[in-house]
Amino acid sequence: MSTVLSQPHFIFGLRKGVKNNLCFVDEQTVVFPSGNSCVIHNTVKRWQRFIPGLEGSLGLRALALSPNQRYLAVSEKAEEASITVFDLHQEHGMKKKVLTAGDFLVQEFLCMAFSPDSKYLIGQSGAPEWLLIFWSWEKNKVLATVKTTNSNNPISQISFSPHNNMQVCVSGKGVFKLFRYSEGNLKQNSIAKVESINILCHTWVSEGRVIAGTDTGRLLVSESGDVRREIKMSSEPGQGQTERKKKRNVTEGVAKCCVTAVLSYSKGFVCSSGPGTVSLFEQIELDVYRKSREIQILPAPASSGSAPAQCQEIDTICMSPAEETLAVSTDRGQLYSINLSSAEMKREEQLQFDFLSQPFHSDSITGLSICIRKPFMATSSLDCSVRIWNYETKEVELYKEFQQEAFSVALHPTGLFVLVGFSDKLRLMNLFINDISTFKEFELPGCRECAFSHGGHRFAAVDGSVIHIYSFTSFENILNLNGHFGKVRNVEWSFDDSRLVSCGTDGAVYEWNTHTGKLECETVLQGCSYSGATFSWDYKTVLAVGSDLILREIQDCQVLREVPADVVAHTALAVSQSGRVVFTGTAGGTVRAVKYPLPDQKEWIT
Repeated sequence: MSTVLSQPHFIFGLRKGVKNNLCFVDEQTVVFPSGNSCVIHNTVKRWQRFIPGLEGSLGLRALALSPNQRYLAVSEKAEEASITVFDLHQEHGMKKKVLTAGDFLVQEFLCMAFSPDSKYLIGQSGAPEWLLIFWSWEKNKVLATVKTTNSNNPISQISFSPHNNMQVCVSGKGVFKLFRYSEGNLKQNSIAKVESINILCHTWVSEGRVIAGTDTGRLLVSESGDVRREIKMSSEPGQGQTERKKKRNVTEGVAKCCVTAVLSYSKGFVCSSGPGTVSLFEQIELDVYRKSREIQILPAPASSGSAPAQCQEIDTICMSPAEETLAVSTDRGQLYSINLSSAEMKREEQLQFDFLSQPFHSDSITGLSICIRKPFMATSSLDCSVRIWNYETKEVELYKEFQQEAFSVALHPTGLFVLVGFSDKLRLMNLFINDISTFKEFELPGCRECAFSHGGHRFAAVDGSVIHIYSFTSFENILNLNGHFGKVRNVEWSFDDSRLVSCGTDGAVYEWNTHTGKLECETVLQGCSYSGATFSWDYKTVLAVGSDLILREIQDCQVLREVPADVVAHTALAVSQSGRVVFTGTAGGTVRAVKYPLPDQKEWIT
């Protein structure tokens, strides 16, 4: 058999908790993290390229794009943290350099920044070292290191002056410092009295001026490292800024919404000004700024009010190279954008963001189901939403938010109905052009597994250790399959719908006759919690995976073959249409392809 490769085609979703998790590569292309990869996404043609994370990585921590938009730096948490710099002009995002802390052992770099000429890179490590490291990254050489803070005063952002490769700004909780690189050292050349101020973000607006945002909604202006003024969040002309009196303490101020992100551009600067809100400030004099417009994230029609869109905090703000488009990421894993040229023509209207790509899930996805007859797939999530995706057009066809968490989902073969297990009930729902509407409810609270038969005339729904079989036409509970002693984790119908395979936390894999309800075959392994089971392509055998790290093939209640994994457990599996490949998902977030018939020893491609 020729080698089988499983490659991502398109990704829906944003990885939260990554610093600077949205950047413009050009006017039409952005890069953002998703899972353990970075996605290069064209917003017009809707193609994607992928940069996978390093093997053994514990997750992405931060991104940084060079000012010339050519190089992407990606930091990943590990026993020995590293920063990988990719050349985006290479078709497949080939690695350029892998940077480490040299003689220092650090586990993560919290944030990074490129110099104005893109030749130098700085990275801020986390606790307990809190080292700022200065690289000549093309030479893979550490030029200088300096301890910037301690664990009581974490760093939130670092940056280069856009006018000086040797000038660096570091800000955080009670921290605002300027460093200059000289003769192999990073020397601090300013001390700002900000001990009781939590600075969340900053941006350079000129060679010596920095604007910093705080957790109390203040915009502080630093001149040569000394905090001297404050810009007020006011839209009244002439009230955009006040001079700081020498006797007034910089720590004074009324608590407001956090300023979580700020970005300078040719006309002034942009900053977050509350949940779901971004404000544009124009420079009207040399050092005077006035708020000119507000842009808001408005609730989508599918929102239920349980998690309003406007309550999202802005994580990252970025602007396209020509300053045509403004884009933001949020703490609920969403990406939004607005065309600034169009916004200029809507002076009297309230400006609002649109989705940059698609409305993503904002919490764990609990269920996924693919339609047999249409290019649809359905997902359920702990964010209380159900979404119908078109994997050909790469769009969300339909989505709706509910009041309860959704634990499982199953699409009817026609693509016209969906079964969803909510925390209170199991609901059968119609899929309309612009709505998902309930038309039948079943008293099965917290159903975490459900599946339609291939013919669509029946469906199975799990209630703890019992599998209920219902008629889709009469909605009657026609069979109850009892036998599991633990929770049932997975069920699947045979192609002719005459059999059903199930597995559970009790270490049992069962085959059921769906006409009589009889248990026809059972294989029990004490101490193993099975998470997935499926039929082989010819439906003669059953494949199962569980907590003991072994992929098993079972026939007539006997284990035919066992393929051990490594230290990462298989968590799910599926068989290709050709029947020659078994795909398994792992606890580490990878997909593996195993040839079929199964080999005698582990043999896969991650």
